[in-house]
Amino acid sequence: MEHISQRTPLHASHAQTGNTGPLVIITTLFFMWGLLTALNDVLIPHLKALYTLSYVQAMMVQFCFFGAYFLVSLPAGMLIRKIGYQKGAVAGLITAAIGCALFYPASKSGYALFLFGFFVLASGITILQVAANPYVTVLGAPQTASSRLTLTQAFNSLGTTVAPTLGGILILSESTLGVAELAQMEPAQQAAYRATQAASVQGPYLALAAALLLLALMFAFARLPKIDHAEEATPQADSESQRSVLTHPPLLLGAIGIFLYVGGEVSIGSFLINFLGEPEIAGLTPAAAAHYVSYYWGGAMIGRFIGFAVMRYVSPGKALAFNAASTMVLILVAIFGQGQTAMWAILAVGLFNSIMFPTIFSMALYRLGSRTGQASGILCMAIVGGAVVPFIQGVLADAMGPQRSFLVPAACYAFILYFGLKFAGMYKEDAKA
Repeated sequence: MEHISQRTPLHASHAQTGNTGPLVIITTLFFMWGLLTALNDVLIPHLKALYTLSYVQAMMVQFCFFGAYFLVSLPAGMLIRKIGYQKGAVAGLITAAIGCALFYPASKSGYALFLFGFFVLASGITILQVAANPYVTVLGAPQTASSRLTLTQAFNSLGTTVAPTLGGILILSESTLGVAELAQMEPAQQAAYRATQAASVQGPYLALAAALLLLALMFAFARLPKIDHAEEATPQADSESQRSVLTHPPLLLGAIGIFLYVGGEVSIGSFLINFLGEPEIAGLTPAAAAHYVSYYWGGAMIGRFIGFAVMRYVSPGKALAFNAASTMVLILVAIFGQGQTAMWAILAVGLFNSIMFPTIFSMALYRLGSRTGQASGILCMAIVGGAVVPFIQGVLADAMGPQRSFLVPAACYAFILYFGLKFAGMYKEDAKA
């Protein structure tokens, strides 16, 4: 999943040579963001089974995680303005490390502390995005900034691709017991089983905490160009600008599109392991199903390269509409089909997800000029869809089962299809010019 920060006008205070080292560190951050986000898809079914949760209760993981994007985005910007970008990135890394470390006491405590750990972890990632993203653009010549952003996004996708398989190996057990099997055990045996299953997250997340602290240390001592703010507007002027920018139809509908896209993408990933475990689909164990979740996220990575080539000849709106329609067809096949057909249909959705986020984002910002910064902030806050849509799908899954619950993301993609068709001719005038 892409990570685009809320930005204010920036410039580097001086040119810097020898940027390879700092760029490696920042690219590693993008990889870690993808890894930590996609690991939620493994932890959700693990915690659901461990604490015998309903689907709604299990989706509180994504609610707390993506809710942090909405709640922490503006405070993170204030923090960065006060302490600077480099110190802000270090603060974000340390905060994320604390969130990972909280999983250790959570494994001995209960689900509520896990949820708090997810919120702290995501808060750290949010601070990191606001602080570190601008460095990608200033670590080199302006004309090659786009290629550097593409490189870092590729590593973000790599993180989301390897996370489910890695998490399945390190966290999920082939011997996971069902509710009926647990009910047949003595209370003491149940307690011992739950303690063993909970402890499986301790090692991986302590290792992640250590890796984040190491990155914080490297970032603190890295020689990075200083980034300064350009002159900022007054709060009153900024407020008026926010109100006026929402009258721009592509932005308003684009914000809804981002909300629904992120929600649909995250929701599908969150339910995949449980979906693939259904007897009429594949009957896979959680550990085996986790491997296939990597195909979902890996498809998005491959699709970005295909989309990059295709969209040189096809308008963004038409490409977006085609992908949204294809996604809806695949989800409907997964809902009403069975076996391998349903399994591979839902996994193939990742391939068509690939271009949606950047395409919706760029179309929403079309011809906003000086108001682009404020509009970008609105779009970033719309990422909270990743908290809300999985929760709604959880309600439907508890009522109708996980397979039918995919009607929720299907409805999300229906709006994206509408958005793509409505603005399919958006760039025609520019092409004529």
